[in-house]
Amino acid sequence: MSKKTLIVIGNGMVGHHFLEQLVATPAAADFDIKVFGEEKLLAYDRVHLSDYFGGSTHADLAMGTADWYAENHIDLRLGEQVTGIDRDKRTITTLMGDYSYDELVLATGSYPFVPPIKGNEHPHCLVYRTLEDLDSIRASADGVKTGVVVGGGLLGLEAANALKSLGLEAHVVEFAPRLMPVQLDSDGGALLKRKIEELGVQVHTEKATTEIVEGEDARLRMNFSDDTHLETDLIVFSAGIRPQDALARSSDLAMGERGGIVINDQCTTSDPHIHAIGECALWSEKIFGLVAPGYTMARTLASVLNGDTEAAFTGADMSTKLKLLGVDVGSIGDAHATTPGARNIRFNDEQAGHYRRMVISEDGKKLLGAILVGDNSHYDTLLQYALNGIELPENPETLILPESQGGAPTLGPDALPETASICSCHNVSKGDICGVIDAGCTDLAGVKAETKASTGCGGCAALLKNVVDRELEKRGVEVSKDLCEHFPYSRQDLFNIVKVNGIRTFRTLIREHGKGHGCDICKPAVASILATCWNEHILATDHVPLQDTNDTFMANMQKNGTYSIVPRIPGGEITPDKLIVLGEVAKEYNLYTKITGGQRVDLFGATLSELPEIWEKLIAAGFETGHAYGKSLRTVKSCVGSTWCRYGVQDSVGMAITLENRYKGLRAPHKVKMAVSGCTRECAEAQSKDFGVIATENGWNLYVCGNGGMRPRHGDLFATDLSDEELIRTIDRVVMFYVRTADRLQRTSVWMENLEGGLDYLKQVVLEDSLGIGEELEQHMADLVDTYQCEWKTAVEDPEKRKRFREFVNAPSKKDPVQEWTTERYQRRPLLEGEPA
Repeated sequence: MSKKTLIVIGNGMVGHHFLEQLVATPAAADFDIKVFGEEKLLAYDRVHLSDYFGGSTHADLAMGTADWYAENHIDLRLGEQVTGIDRDKRTITTLMGDYSYDELVLATGSYPFVPPIKGNEHPHCLVYRTLEDLDSIRASADGVKTGVVVGGGLLGLEAANALKSLGLEAHVVEFAPRLMPVQLDSDGGALLKRKIEELGVQVHTEKATTEIVEGEDARLRMNFSDDTHLETDLIVFSAGIRPQDALARSSDLAMGERGGIVINDQCTTSDPHIHAIGECALWSEKIFGLVAPGYTMARTLASVLNGDTEAAFTGADMSTKLKLLGVDVGSIGDAHATTPGARNIRFNDEQAGHYRRMVISEDGKKLLGAILVGDNSHYDTLLQYALNGIELPENPETLILPESQGGAPTLGPDALPETASICSCHNVSKGDICGVIDAGCTDLAGVKAETKASTGCGGCAALLKNVVDRELEKRGVEVSKDLCEHFPYSRQDLFNIVKVNGIRTFRTLIREHGKGHGCDICKPAVASILATCWNEHILATDHVPLQDTNDTFMANMQKNGTYSIVPRIPGGEITPDKLIVLGEVAKEYNLYTKITGGQRVDLFGATLSELPEIWEKLIAAGFETGHAYGKSLRTVKSCVGSTWCRYGVQDSVGMAITLENRYKGLRAPHKVKMAVSGCTRECAEAQSKDFGVIATENGWNLYVCGNGGMRPRHGDLFATDLSDEELIRTIDRVVMFYVRTADRLQRTSVWMENLEGGLDYLKQVVLEDSLGIGEELEQHMADLVDTYQCEWKTAVEDPEKRKRFREFVNAPSKKDPVQEWTTERYQRRPLLEGEPA
């Protein structure tokens, strides 16, 4: 029997997924499959499009390979646009000729909507949809200052992040009164706006652009209907999508009133031999603009072509969990409470920047929807309540309250029914996961390979891992300690891979030893490993996308969106001239000053654009960065020691300065603090530090793995009466062994508690060199000392790196931070007896 011809028009994410599903069915053998893609590039992951500006290439984003198409006997024709469909003859037309089909699949996707604004045809008015679009944006951004995104939805905020990553002053212009109006309410939108503006992106809501003209100080000027304007060098339109339905329209298929190819539950159009899936398709008067519904349509159609008469597309969950410009945003179900009788429960912590809203049924038993901004830790639990109809607890508000205020713990995997949807992109239930584990999968990677769970948008990654780990534990299988879904290794394993193979970029590491594009778990962890191994500048092009907000700007962001300046003051010793400089800088930039418990002077209230200016002045006076923003050595505290104190038996200040200067460039799994006391009176409180040194008549006693903070722990006595050289050599070895073997974000105290053999084992490794790596650890530390650079000095001397600190031109002026803080402080506590009001 001769094969039928199946033609697929469109090689995007949904089209590719349809082919993956179809070739897994017996029906694939019945078809000769031809695929036509308008782009010259193989299908790639548009969900992670912004990674392209972070160094990812098409090869990194590609969803398959040319070999895969060949192995499955699929005739792939890229760069060949289909220009017409003849339904009577069942042929399609391209510039290369006509092709016959028996079944035709339209997976043409969508195109960006560009509002009909006068002047929108300007060459620096662009869109954000394809890799070619991103290349155009990169070229337009070269050598200019400002960029504007028109549209404050999901893609608009992604585009704003892209402009920011290119070093531009980024603005978002939104017609609606709030950002993400489809997903968020007014309170959620307001908080998101505040958080994004704190990150240096200016947001303009309720702005209708009437025309785009030539600018005076920039390339372009946007005139708004309220008689205000905004000048910019480029404009990126991201104001929504429209279904790419021109082919279907020209062939007289049934169309929606506002566009979209009408399909039934089997994803078939008004022509029984033509089908449509993804963003070009209109089902029940709805266009679905997320990848998960498109994948569900693809699976449905593959089943239909395989002869499954029960297969049907019945809609899709539109819940979303995202991190936009580093801000958590979640929207679940009926987020706007449109269901009759719906009731709302809200938690709004303006201080912490967390907003949560639950929409519950009239009887209070079911969760209908939710909104989360600033913290998505509750998302997975709320989603499962909503999707699976799980009855709410007696006090449903506990689901969104912090645990300190009576909040309920997260919904554990055991509480989920077998029908619970874990991955909506690939329609994977808890039962599916249990099934593949029972069939032999023994780790997360195997479950993902079998079910495709978490390979779409990736939003279910944490929940999937929890379910897999729990189900494996219940079956007596040892649970993997992989760093995350992207690396089948622990942090210690990754450290060894990086060091042994000389790997210097995250891109190389994930390509050769991982999968996917990385996440907020593995990126900072790898950034720390790379810094420890090679000591390259954290703002180098390959490393910037890995950093969190504080490391990105080499300063700690404060609650009002300003930043702190923390110069290093080794051992707490400072000259009068340097003190004067700190005072002068604080007065010039109106900064709040605070002497910290680590014997440093912190300056608070600097704007982003002021950071390089301030650091230039401080560096000229002899200061260096204090690394207060990094997982690194913070301070080495000291008493005055034998230089001044009548009880001091050693020069604690001199030793503290030596240690701080030696370890100041160290990047570690977590922050590290040290202290040196000049005698056993312990004025520097050394035993509560990660590394504490106490002077004796015969030298130095070393305490290790102490910790203040949330889990106070005194350090353990590690060695006694050490000479200066012995002390430094011992600390070198302990520090580097910790850096190599600790888990991500693990303080030294927890590290040693989890170390098999504990303190005795650590003594064997360091003092007795039981592993034969002592000299190697010392040499690694020496290499870091030799390659140290003050990160701020490098940044202010590099024009490209300085671009990251440009702010929007109309940033609000600062309040007096001293007055603001003082007022707040006295509002928070009653006056003491005798204290003036």
